[in-house]
Amino acid sequence: MYDFKTFKQSITDVTEHFKEELSAIRTGRAAPALLDNVKVDSYGTKVPINQVGSVTVEDARTLRVAPWDLQTVHAVESAIQDADLGVSVSSDEKGVRVTFPELTSERREQLIKLTKTKLEEARVTLRRHREDVWTDIQKQEKDGTLSEDDKFRSKEEMEKLVKDGNTVFDEMADKKEKELNS
Repeated sequence: MYDFKTFKQSITDVTEHFKEELSAIRTGRAAPALLDNVKVDSYGTKVPINQVGSVTVEDARTLRVAPWDLQTVHAVESAIQDADLGVSVSSDEKGVRVTFPELTSERREQLIKLTKTKLEEARVTLRRHREDVWTDIQKQEKDGTLSEDDKFRSKEEMEKLVKDGNTVFDEMADKKEKELNS
């Protein structure tokens, strides 16, 4: 029988990445995780925003980024603007304030489309991993390390793992869609 340990780890990795992608899609409340993908140019290196300062919630639609080095305020401000998150950014002596606009029905539709795009990207990545595993299974059968029966049992197991992974993706996307519509 084929060893699916690496394939299962790949599915877990894709699921975690998809979860991170979904957390970056804003629902009704501002959350520090929405800025996780923003990279700031700090001393010649691109680093995540949470490595140059603290990100806190001021109110339901506002985040405050307080850089540890106040000389990086402008770098933080421009990095958030360059990330094109659809937010307004202002800076003061304490740091950067990020204000998220009220979600309109049009913006909700855009975010739902984005969620579906991220879902499809996760599925494509999973299919790519499945193709790699299937190629490896066929190679092992050709080399004589797997019997034909084991090859087909392994294929069934592989398809079951893919189906389970896609089910998890669908559940996560449905949950995000409900959050966006509420």
